[in-house]
Amino acid sequence: MTARSAPARATPRRSNAVLAAFSGPCLPLAAFGVALPVTLPEFYATFVGLELGVVAAVFMAVRLIDIVFDPFIGWGMDRTRTRFGRYRPWMALSTPMLMLAAYMMFVMVQPGAPPIYLFGWLLFLYLGFSIGTLGQLGWAAVLAPQYDQRSRVYGWWQVFNIIGVVLILVLPTVVVQTGIGAYADGVRIMGWAIVIALPVTIGLAMIAVPEPVTTGGQPHGSLGAYLSLFKKPVVRKLLLSDLLLGVAPGITGSLLFFFFGQIKGYDHTQAGLFMLFYFVAGLCGAPFWAWYATRVGKDRGLAVASVVSAVLYVGATLVPGGNFVLTAVVMFIAGLPYAAGLFLTRAMMADAGDEERFETGVDRTGLMLSILSATTKIGHVVALIPYLILQGVGFRALPGPAGNSDMALLTLQILFIAVPGVLLVLAGVVLKNYPLTAKRHDEIRAALEARDAGAQAGARA
Repeated sequence: MTARSAPARATPRRSNAVLAAFSGPCLPLAAFGVALPVTLPEFYATFVGLELGVVAAVFMAVRLIDIVFDPFIGWGMDRTRTRFGRYRPWMALSTPMLMLAAYMMFVMVQPGAPPIYLFGWLLFLYLGFSIGTLGQLGWAAVLAPQYDQRSRVYGWWQVFNIIGVVLILVLPTVVVQTGIGAYADGVRIMGWAIVIALPVTIGLAMIAVPEPVTTGGQPHGSLGAYLSLFKKPVVRKLLLSDLLLGVAPGITGSLLFFFFGQIKGYDHTQAGLFMLFYFVAGLCGAPFWAWYATRVGKDRGLAVASVVSAVLYVGATLVPGGNFVLTAVVMFIAGLPYAAGLFLTRAMMADAGDEERFETGVDRTGLMLSILSATTKIGHVVALIPYLILQGVGFRALPGPAGNSDMALLTLQILFIAVPGVLLVLAGVVLKNYPLTAKRHDEIRAALEARDAGAQAGARA
């Protein structure tokens, strides 16, 4: 590794307690994160009774509309100046929106609900979700601006995301196994858990976590300023890698219950447990990948994690069915690199925001994070295309291993095994020759610290 220059002025190292309070909102937000690509499409197709193609079309349409929201939300965050901070007011705004959306989408929906019900509330949910997640990501970027400390902050963020995923996945299984109710009742309890957790976790973060103020001119609202970001090699590589990393797990999540039910012969509860083991492994592996990124750089750490993830994932899916314990073990192993892509891409885009502020004098961190969020959502849209492909080959959304043709089952296997594996490898390949190294970022931070100190001294004079 090359030597790294020290920043001119160190920001205090945030305590674990502060980072835990900051990461608390990830618990309900992550519940949405797993429900939107995994739970809700299958729930609305199976229990509400909408056709599989209709569910796919509604989710794709809403996500395409939502992608348009993100740059405007990011632009608005960059222009926000209040005594409560730049990002915290937006998180406060998202709280009642998400509470209402969770109540209507999970709790109030009844079998036979029309597609317009799904479309309207899903669009409202995505708007609130975009505001909440972008607000937290922007807040993280200013909470610890140094290269390695930023990895630590986003590492905590990802750990709590996975905890939220694990907790929300456990709920339906607990409901079924304890005899409280059926799987549909578990989904409704999932909604109530989100409604209760949102104000508690976001309120605690507002009270316990500071939001440092960064300097930088107001962002320009012209289309040219927006498009200029895509000319930066750092941004292009990050967006393409994040897109691939979004499509791969999106396909896995959308087809998981069908694959393990139709191909492997496991029931809904067992398939949910496999997903649970996968995410628990991501929780266990996250500290390693955060540490590894500080040793080799975020770009190399992410590239290695992507390739390793591809190999382990394909290997796990090829294990024959009928042995629950063996499948659970291999799914756990396959999940160990899961967290790396999610938190390292966000930390890398925050680094790119520092480079943009250094070169232009304008803070566009919120906008840049919103662009990254948009590519993730494009990935989730693309991940629903397999639903349309499966419908085209006559696949039927059945709970058991019978009732579909050999061609339909072969198509399901190709989509679930081969496609995500290839995409994960490509996500690592596109990061080759990534220009914003740790050394370069430390130089940028030193220059920014000196510039900011000079501006503050001039303001006091």
